[in-house]
Amino acid sequence: MSINLKANIRQFIQFGLVGGSGVLVNLVVAALSKKIAGWVAGISEHDAFLNLFGSAYHIRWFNVFLTIAFIVANTWNYQLNRMWTFKTAEMRSWWRGFFPFLLTGIGAFLVSQVVATLLMNPVSPLSLPVEIFDDSTGFRTKFYWATAISIVVAMPVNFLINKFWTFRKIKPVVLKEEVPPRTIEETP
Repeated sequence: MSINLKANIRQFIQFGLVGGSGVLVNLVVAALSKKIAGWVAGISEHDAFLNLFGSAYHIRWFNVFLTIAFIVANTWNYQLNRMWTFKTAEMRSWWRGFFPFLLTGIGAFLVSQVVATLLMNPVSPLSLPVEIFDDSTGFRTKFYWATAISIVVAMPVNFLINKFWTFRKIKPVVLKEEVPPRTIEETP
């Protein structure tokens, strides 16, 4: 096995471990957001948050909880990947590296939002069955499963884009060295 392939496999495993910790952070923040909104304001993840242009469609509170969880987990993952997974890459400043990571994360986040919405919507062909996910216990809560599944779907694409864009090696700038012209006295 070539050294480059081994390094890529090692990075993928590290990225996966960081991502796994990010999934846990994401799930904890999403669950806490859901619980706090319920305790403080009596809000359910199924309640409408914002109507979409006067239509029958709404952004739901679960979308808001997932957004909060994404921002926290994305920042967590960026810092861990920067310190561990891609530490050998020449780094930009924290903020200059964070924004490409955030943009990549937003792309994956949008995919996960679509997947979560399809899993949460009771009329979707991909809806998680209400008979099993009836919200009677934590393990039967549709929101938790939709969150976890949507994160897993987005991970491989997220890795590839981050590896080849966010954490790519910065190419050194080579300045052209100019040789001064010879004078008549220097010619042999």
